[in-house]
Amino acid sequence: MSGSNAIAIAGVTKKFGATVALNSVTLDIPQGAVHAILGENGAGKSTLIKVLSGITSPNEGTIRVMGEERVFSRPDDAQSAGIATAFQELSQVPHLSVAQNMLMPDEPTWFGLRRNGECTRQAREILADFGLDDIDTSMPVKELDLSVRQKLEIAYAISRKPKVLLLDEPTSALTSEDVVWLGRQIERCKLQGITIVLITHRMPEVREFCTSLSILRNGACVGSFAADEISDDEVFRLIMGRTLGSAFPARLPLPDPSARPRLSVSNLGSGNRLRAVSFEIRPGECLGVVALQGMGQLELFKSLFGISPATAGTVEVDGEPVSIRSPQDAIAAHVGLSLVPEERKTEGLALNLSGRANISLPTISQFSRWGRIDKAAEARAVADALERVSGNMRALHEPASSFSGGNQQKFVIAKWLLSDSRVLLLFDPTRGVDVGAKFEIYQVMHEFLSSGGAVLLHSTEIPEVANLCDRILVMYAGRVVAEMDGRTASEHAITTAMLGGTPSTHQLVKEHS
Repeated sequence: MSGSNAIAIAGVTKKFGATVALNSVTLDIPQGAVHAILGENGAGKSTLIKVLSGITSPNEGTIRVMGEERVFSRPDDAQSAGIATAFQELSQVPHLSVAQNMLMPDEPTWFGLRRNGECTRQAREILADFGLDDIDTSMPVKELDLSVRQKLEIAYAISRKPKVLLLDEPTSALTSEDVVWLGRQIERCKLQGITIVLITHRMPEVREFCTSLSILRNGACVGSFAADEISDDEVFRLIMGRTLGSAFPARLPLPDPSARPRLSVSNLGSGNRLRAVSFEIRPGECLGVVALQGMGQLELFKSLFGISPATAGTVEVDGEPVSIRSPQDAIAAHVGLSLVPEERKTEGLALNLSGRANISLPTISQFSRWGRIDKAAEARAVADALERVSGNMRALHEPASSFSGGNQQKFVIAKWLLSDSRVLLLFDPTRGVDVGAKFEIYQVMHEFLSSGGAVLLHSTEIPEVANLCDRILVMYAGRVVAEMDGRTASEHAITTAMLGGTPSTHQLVKEHS
């Protein structure tokens, strides 16, 4: 293999039992490139990252790093070869502090004891180098917002001074301003001669950051290209094996403005993070929520689902007042609120259980007779829900952990289709999901809306909000500061409002500065 390649992969195959995750993958990544790896969920991207990171070993094939053949049996082997990885699912130890996570495994010690002062000093120095010096280094990382944790994951990987940096869906948890921060880090790495491998589903990122790309489908590499030599349409065709067409389904008819609201929220409050929030959603309506990170959108969703009960305000469902003090209250038949949470792996799924068990868990009492579960009835209902979300039928028997992120998200959505949900609370539902699975999730949303349900949607992807929502709420400092017509608002107008471009937002910024 040519020494001009940072990584050269030849005939790499990885099997998990009868499942072939990688099928004789061969591809070259030039030194100094920003190389995208694209593919649907389940195409083999995550397995390839794990192979290159030393988390799992291939059954066949060779890997060369800077021209030298390497065998990775554990992560230390990959790190010794100069490879660092920032994982989508994060590799941090949640209960340890920011400083401890940033310095692992090289914390300064004195006769075996950690030198806390020096640990803090070094961590602050690293964070300042990445423009992250506003982060409290003593705070446990589990208490930080997901976007902040993702930036720490990226900063840690770069701080290891690698030859090759693997970025696994780095923007899936980042806000729009954080993506600008990421762009600066990528440019800095390029100037330092670091080769970057970027796993992503987002073509705008490929166009902005990448010099070359490879496409995986069904575990095989179906092509490698210079980024400026292939169109988006051709990329989508190779990813999916067919022409995509529109990225979004056709608009549904406008909801009846005279219909009784499905969900009414009045002056909902919770400390300083949620302040007098009021809105209504009618049957068949999708209401969007946009905001910069940490502006109260997460608290709104958690309050409505009873995870962090509101301390003020009222909620009505179909005109009837309801009290939501816990998730059990939210999913009760007379309320019918369902949540697709921010972190599906930790908040939406029990990964050790089968997809079937996860999907039937909230409604298992429906299949119980005299203390025994009717397994046949449960299986039929789960299969029907899986079919509605175009999910993988292997979920009837296999653990949720064995499926791609897209399929896992479908399991989270499918479980609420078995309940009598009236309102779906969707918090960034397509984060880390490929373009094909996204479209299928949009179709499920449309079917739910067509049946008279209502949707409250927060998304960090502005095109989703612009193309799916009937109305859009803009939040700032825990308040709703603007409302926009989702059918006429442009992506630019939505972004401007979110970043503080509306008079009301400017006023609130002034009040809180």
